[in-house]
Amino acid sequence: MANHKSALKRIRQNKKRRLRNKSRKTRVKNLIKAVEAAVENRSLEEAKEKLHLAQKIIDKTAGKKVLHRKTAARKISRISRKVHALAQALTG
Repeated sequence: MANHKSALKRIRQNKKRRLRNKSRKTRVKNLIKAVEAAVENRSLEEAKEKLHLAQKIIDKTAGKKVLHRKTAARKISRISRKVHALAQALTG
């Protein structure tokens, strides 16, 4: 256990940040699952809405350095491809 006042403060800060980052990562995962579920249900409008929200939150998470920017770009790209493929399948 840390003995210095500054080290104790650092422990408190790290704990708070870890919980905040964990929450943000969980939210990203749930948004991605929501987009994929909408694609599975073949609901194009819902998928587009959820994609827009997911894209916004993933970018924001990457901006706060919780996710690496290339990881965020890869996640957005993958869900965008799924929504685009659904749109192509429904339009013919």
